[in-house]
Amino acid sequence: MQSFIDCTCPKCGGKAERETDTFDTFMESSWYYARFACARFEGGMLNKPEVDYWLDVDQYIGGIEHAILHLLYSRFFHKLMRDLGLVKTSEPFKRLLTQGMVLKDGAKMSKSLGNTVDPEGMIEQYGADTVRLYMMFTSPPDQSLEWSDSGVEGAFRFIRRLWKLIGSFTAGNVKTDVAALNDAQKDVRQKTHATIKKVTDDYDRRQVFNTAIAAVMELYNDVSKFAAANDVQDGGQNQAVVQEALEAMVLLLAPIVPHLCHVLWNHLGHSGALIDATWPKWDDSALVASKVSIAAQVNGKLRAVLELPADADKAAIEKAAFADETVQKFMAGQNVKKVIVVPGKLINIVVG
Repeated sequence: MQSFIDCTCPKCGGKAERETDTFDTFMESSWYYARFACARFEGGMLNKPEVDYWLDVDQYIGGIEHAILHLLYSRFFHKLMRDLGLVKTSEPFKRLLTQGMVLKDGAKMSKSLGNTVDPEGMIEQYGADTVRLYMMFTSPPDQSLEWSDSGVEGAFRFIRRLWKLIGSFTAGNVKTDVAALNDAQKDVRQKTHATIKKVTDDYDRRQVFNTAIAAVMELYNDVSKFAAANDVQDGGQNQAVVQEALEAMVLLLAPIVPHLCHVLWNHLGHSGALIDATWPKWDDSALVASKVSIAAQVNGKLRAVLELPADADKAAIEKAAFADETVQKFMAGQNVKKVIVVPGKLINIVVG
């Protein structure tokens, strides 16, 4: 209030103004999240109905320097505000993510060291999406990132491959008929929905974005191989499962490379903005693989990997193992003493 600011100097008796900027910087930065919830409130420190609605904060993201002092001060002030009846929660934040630092040649980027990298040059050369993809893919967000120009180039190469794959595909209106899928088509669909499930968990619960990107890259590799071996513009199930996979890749990468994915989304036949699209959901029934890899061992040592139907029983696994040429080579001239089968995982043939 102005009447409080205007005062009389206790020394000379003249007109004076009280100093109002007396709080330490940590005071102002320790409860800002609560003030954000009622920024337009002018009747006091906080408007309780609004802060009760918004708090506590769902996610706090800060640098390593915030992991101790700032978090400690925020918790102290929050509990003080709770005791004063200004807030109802006992903790300010539900979750904390402490970001790592960007390093150059093993040292923290610093103007004083002269080792900073201006992202503008990289953005101008490769685009903002490439730089974002590189930074998210290089390391988990809570660990330090060692900057590498060649790493940016690698991210750009993947973006170009994805652009080429989707750009060469013509979207159709054919729907996936699960009952009509052959084994190869089922494998593509299984990989698609497994990727959706993993990436969703990586973004939401684990907050590990590099593994989310790696999962999409694996899906890209599988779809590329399928597209190279099959006619994916057949107007049938080849086209249906590939379109489903491509749409999933675009949606899953959108938080990382939004500009690229917006264009690719439109190319896949969608007229609306990608940001308005719903997040993909996985189909639990699709997660059941049609085939599994069975480790074939002889005397406990891996000798072959068998690709068999997921529902292969003990007899089928034994038959496939004994028919494998590599397994036969290590069994030659010896008697079979015991056969151990773990369905869906391995077979161990004991000889001597």
